[in-house]
Amino acid sequence: ADGIAMALRAGADSIEHGTLMTEEDARLFVRSGAYYVPTLSTVNGYIERLKRDPKAYTPEVRAKIEWRISITGKAFRLAHDRGVKIAFGTDSGVALHGRNADEFELMVKHGMTPAEALVAATVSAADLLGLSDHIGTIEPGKRADLIAVKGDPLDDVTTLKAVDFVMKDGKVRKGL
Repeated sequence: ADGIAMALRAGADSIEHGTLMTEEDARLFVRSGAYYVPTLSTVNGYIERLKRDPKAYTPEVRAKIEWRISITGKAFRLAHDRGVKIAFGTDSGVALHGRNADEFELMVKHGMTPAEALVAATVSAADLLGLSDHIGTIEPGKRADLIAVKGDPLDDVTTLKAVDFVMKDGKVRKGL
């Protein structure tokens, strides 16, 4: 937990995971302008494995996993409520590739509106990466990286789990 405050005081641009964020950490985020990248979906693999096999882990490891699952979302809610800048991100070293949209569902479950989650994945992520001049919004002169889904993600953010159309750099890669 001390690493969050030390990194923010040292000028870090972002903190990933931030699971043990405190009130003081949230204040440091706001003062520094750093982004919080929550990676909430890191626990999905544990949850799914335990559903398949409740004895998949030793009792000691399972206790740590259950603790981690139980606190998931607490730091996120604190950050969101305190006005910390939040950018969308996943941890593909833990979560399965191609399951990035699970993060949207969890961000909404833990307090964001679907619109805020979409901003975290576009405008905020581009800003964090220093790429706002190229990506993050739909504007003339920016890369045309777009997706389309059936339904309205502002009504049901889980529609983002079934992408029907992908445009990358103005070229259709999937759909149509």
